[in-house]
Amino acid sequence: MASTSGSSTARTVVALGLLLSASLLVACSSGLDPSPTPAGSSSATPAPGPSDRSTPPEPTASAPAAAADQGGPAAQDVPASAPPAVPQAPVFESTVSEIDAGLAARMTPSSWREGCPVPLSDLRYLTLSHRTFEGGVATGELVVHADVADGVVTVFRTLFDAGYPIRSMRLVDDFGGDDDASMAADNTSAFNCRPVAGTDRWSEHSFGRAIDVNPVENPWVRGTAVAPPAGAAFVAREPAPGVVLPDDVVVRAFAAAGWSWGGAWESPVDYQHFSTTGR
Repeated sequence: MASTSGSSTARTVVALGLLLSASLLVACSSGLDPSPTPAGSSSATPAPGPSDRSTPPEPTASAPAAAADQGGPAAQDVPASAPPAVPQAPVFESTVSEIDAGLAARMTPSSWREGCPVPLSDLRYLTLSHRTFEGGVATGELVVHADVADGVVTVFRTLFDAGYPIRSMRLVDDFGGDDDASMAADNTSAFNCRPVAGTDRWSEHSFGRAIDVNPVENPWVRGTAVAPPAGAAFVAREPAPGVVLPDDVVVRAFAAAGWSWGGAWESPVDYQHFSTTGR
């Protein structure tokens, strides 16, 4: 009896195993979940079926990526650019210095020599910014008496700010001390130890207390005589760049510093000439 019972039990186990295998095969072939795993089983969690799968959310593309996906060029991050630089307005600059050995050698004997009414120690060398006829800015030079140096700087600062143009501003020594050559070059100049033309009297330029401004545009006139000759085109005194006219910015600037204008003389009329003495 024991043998018969064991055989019967074995057959039952085999039959249950076959049944379970068949169930699993049917479940896999139909796409259905297999039977639930009994509690305590170590089997892996079954993969979800098609009906259990949810559609994943599509990623949100940024603007650059979207442009690239559509075949267009990807936008680039453009750094904030600095505002355009604002051009700086020209600034007036000046210096005032004593006559050093190098400058004394340059001035001797063309504009200064022994016997002149002022020693070199009483003179000052100025560098001054000025407007040009071409609309630019240049640096000129003058020699004047020490007593008037600061006032002259103020005058030319005013002219610079007003936009008044000056053709040339070089020491008369660059012309060998020749006043006619300096005027012909339309050169603005100051100190030059020389007599008044046609006399034995010292010119105010000999004291560093006179300045001639743009001599061509502002000539010396006596009757039909004009100096420099190119100044004949400006005898009519029509307004033009560089021309000095009554009560204009040039006359007012010099007057504020205590200088008089030769353009107010009766004869000769010296439109280029400014001096502290009225001579």
